[in-house]
Amino acid sequence: MTIAKFQGGDAVTMTSIELLELVNEARAEFGEGDVRRNDFTARCRDELAGEHYETFVVQNLNKTESVELRMTRDQCMWVLMRESKAVRRRVTTKLNRLEQQPIAPALPGDYISALEHLLESKRSEKLAIEQRDYAIETKAEIGSRREATAMATASAAVREARQLRELLGMGVTQATIVAVEKALGREFGRSGWRPLKKWCQARGINAPHVIHPTFGSVIAWPAAAWMDVYQIDLADLFGADGEQA
Repeated sequence: MTIAKFQGGDAVTMTSIELLELVNEARAEFGEGDVRRNDFTARCRDELAGEHYETFVVQNLNKTESVELRMTRDQCMWVLMRESKAVRRRVTTKLNRLEQQPIAPALPGDYISALEHLLESKRSEKLAIEQRDYAIETKAEIGSRREATAMATASAAVREARQLRELLGMGVTQATIVAVEKALGREFGRSGWRPLKKWCQARGINAPHVIHPTFGSVIAWPAAAWMDVYQIDLADLFGADGEQA
């Protein structure tokens, strides 16, 4: 949409050519044939008979001239009433999107304002160049800082993820049977936990319960128990930043 003076005020307007483009795009989408421009212009004139609208002359490629219309939003909607329901809805949606787009500021109309506008543009350009040059000069320093910050952030994230996996029973120090079964793609059976419990009891170890989304809570067995009972190394299974989990 464009902004233009209409009936003494600022109003959102659209030309018949622009509206026809939207109409034919929607028609093609719904399997309807295109409307020729001269037919569409005649349709607009017929629909808006008795209404006030602006006209302008267009130079055609065949060196002829055509008179087109500039219409308000309401007038566009009146013309769209002749389209099918699907086409009308699609074009209305596009009109709404166009109206929501920010409008570029108009250039100043008088000589003094134009000079001031040019001066301000040059100042902005000069500032942008200075900022660019400064960035180039300090690129190495900035790059080093960013790299250090990124490494620190990544290290903190890795530590936090490992702590979380330990709490969920899929870490390198302890793991649940469910997590190990999922990582290995094998099952230990209903009594698979008994050898692990026996190992812990023999050493006076109380294996903790961890949260599980399905069972509420399950026991996370120590890494040493997994190694002694099933010869499974949790460090190999879950050590690569939890990729197996």
